[in-house]
Amino acid sequence: MPDVFTPEKRSQVMSLIRSTGNKDTELRLMLLLRAAGIKGWRRHALITVPDTSRHATRPMLKVKPDFVFWKLRVAVFVDGCFWHGCPRCYVRPKQNRKFWDTKVVANRARDTKVTRQLRKANWRVLRLWECTLTAKHVNRTMGRLNRMLQASTPDRRP
Repeated sequence: MPDVFTPEKRSQVMSLIRSTGNKDTELRLMLLLRAAGIKGWRRHALITVPDTSRHATRPMLKVKPDFVFWKLRVAVFVDGCFWHGCPRCYVRPKQNRKFWDTKVVANRARDTKVTRQLRKANWRVLRLWECTLTAKHVNRTMGRLNRMLQASTPDRRP
């Protein structure tokens, strides 16, 4: 079916639509965390770390991971397969390919920068693909998360 708008008008209309986040995938992980009895996390908590990248425009980088384990200094991101270009299941759109290719590359570059900066600030970062929260992959995903949390548990020596 042909578009009823001109490309310019379609662009204007689409630019007015604001993202609501990856709520469904976050809720799925939240249910998995609760089912596994994993506690101590907060959703969308703001982390501020020094931005030490070469092209930093501001001295501090503000990041809101999907889940934050403050005491363990673990940040968990759930990346959408379409928006971040999952190597397993991303399907490249047929329309406006140049735009979408640029968009996905920029998202991945931002993800890499954020991960690097958090790790430089002594945070552990776990990035999960949306598709790894399906029933087929959930055991492996929760295993990865548990190993990350156990490795981040502070020493409790007297």
